[in-house]
Amino acid sequence: MVRLAARRLLLLVPSLVLLTFVVFGAMTTWLGSPATIMLGQDASPAAVRDLDARYGFDQPVAIQYGHWIGAAIRGNLGRSVSTQQPVAAMLAPAIPVTLELAFASILVALAVSLAANSITAAPRILQPLVSGLSVIGVTIPNFMLGALLVYLFSVRLHWLPTTGWSPWSAGAGPHLLHLIMPVLTLSSFYACSFGLVYRAEYRATARLLFVRAARAKGLSDTRVSFRHVLPNAVLPVITYTGLSLGQLVGGAVVTETIFSMPGIGRLLVSSVGSYDYPVILALTLLILVGVAVANLGADLLYARVNPQVRV
Repeated sequence: MVRLAARRLLLLVPSLVLLTFVVFGAMTTWLGSPATIMLGQDASPAAVRDLDARYGFDQPVAIQYGHWIGAAIRGNLGRSVSTQQPVAAMLAPAIPVTLELAFASILVALAVSLAANSITAAPRILQPLVSGLSVIGVTIPNFMLGALLVYLFSVRLHWLPTTGWSPWSAGAGPHLLHLIMPVLTLSSFYACSFGLVYRAEYRATARLLFVRAARAKGLSDTRVSFRHVLPNAVLPVITYTGLSLGQLVGGAVVTETIFSMPGIGRLLVSSVGSYDYPVILALTLLILVGVAVANLGADLLYARVNPQVRV
């Protein structure tokens, strides 16, 4: 397992360097000088040159990238152009919000998809219903589902708060109430897509010899399903979960914007609107590292579950 993790890390580092270099070059050089965008099209050439020299935009992109990534490794992500606050101080309160939303959504999606497609009671009634809901859930966009949930649970029933965020310090009850609809919105697509992948593998695994042998021993259908079929059919879901983490970031951006959550998704939207390039670069680096590390964790979990990968 250690050797496998080392090999994955050796592939991870150059990939991150290449991706961050491409994003940095596009933001600072290849798509035009940020000074022109920051000052506007009516800015004089002298003002653009002064701002280029101030921020180092007149240097080669490789040198700019070296200075930026070196400072980022030391924890210095620069200052926001629009607010003049340290970027690290702006990210600190936003990261826990997005992490909690992402982890809660993935856990809910996995639990719902595996449990709903492993139930053996009344299969002729439940399975067509679960399959139909899965297809519907995959096709509904996040922003539409979020708006529907707000209309139903906030406007009509008055059960949940419409938008906003309540920290844990304000109490567990208000915090969880503000978290329910964002988690349902973000997890719905993944619960349905995971369920479709898992159901196909579940049917193939249920026909294997060792499953038929377990049934021949007199084990109940529920025990066979959860004890023998599920651990062997879940492998593709682990892989698909790792591949879906990049999409999860995009879903978090939409979800946090809908429900006014102070996470990195909403911060990214506001930074792009004001072309606050230090914040955009820091968020891009954070997202790339987070997705890469999460994919590494999914690979190691897959290797843990399936010994053939380690061999």
